[in-house]
Amino acid sequence: MELSVATVVRGRFDIEEIAFSPVSSGHLSSVSVILPAHNEEGNIEAVILHALEVMPEVADQFEIVVVDDGSTDRTGPIAEAVAADRTQVRVVHHPRNLGYGNAWRTGIRAASGDWIFFMDSDRQFDIAEISKLAQKATDHDIVAGYRIHRRDPYYRFLVGSCFNILVTLLFDVHLRDIDCGFKMFRSYLLKPMELESPGALINTEIHAKANRVGARMAEVGINHYPREIGRQSGTKFKVMASALAEIVRLRWRLRRYSTVPIAEAMAQAGR
Repeated sequence: MELSVATVVRGRFDIEEIAFSPVSSGHLSSVSVILPAHNEEGNIEAVILHALEVMPEVADQFEIVVVDDGSTDRTGPIAEAVAADRTQVRVVHHPRNLGYGNAWRTGIRAASGDWIFFMDSDRQFDIAEISKLAQKATDHDIVAGYRIHRRDPYYRFLVGSCFNILVTLLFDVHLRDIDCGFKMFRSYLLKPMELESPGALINTEIHAKANRVGARMAEVGINHYPREIGRQSGTKFKVMASALAEIVRLRWRLRRYSTVPIAEAMAQAGR
């Protein structure tokens, strides 16, 4: 069905959920796996190697793009060593830490697949569960994971819950887990999207803008594991203050945001 701006219904998503029951793996034409990484020297090699094992079962063609967001440890060199003799793996480096949102934006620009899949590089997710997302891909533009049992300290869970409520109220975005770092998007939705959030609000910005063009979304329950190596930074005061400032700026930008380029790209793709 051809999509135009007139078909948009704000705040409406086709939300479907899979939580505990196993599903058979769908198969996708091509997928770009984006792995944002900042100071993940203890995790990045295992994450890349596991992705290399899993992705042939999910996609006819795939690439893995590691975005080293100005790491000060050995994340970059380790990723480069893994990529050296593996043509499916590329590493993109930021000269300094530019933030989670900028890492996503770099990954989007670098991606060449029909689908763009994001996963955090801290080994709190198992990329094998991308098969659950692939199962829902046919009829949707976004397949968003949500953490069935979040394995983080309680204060992180509390902050995340409050943030979810705030996003729902301010942006009319309805997700169980807005900041879950395990999501898949059609490239024709993300590529023309003008994204500006440098930090944690990138998920909210994407979903708010996708909402405006009537993007079809499914939510899928996935497992979440405790972080065993490295440190989390999402609840540091500086990060939280920056996120609140981003919320104010995003609210203002959305008042004048044009959805025409996204709607046209979706129409050309037959959506």
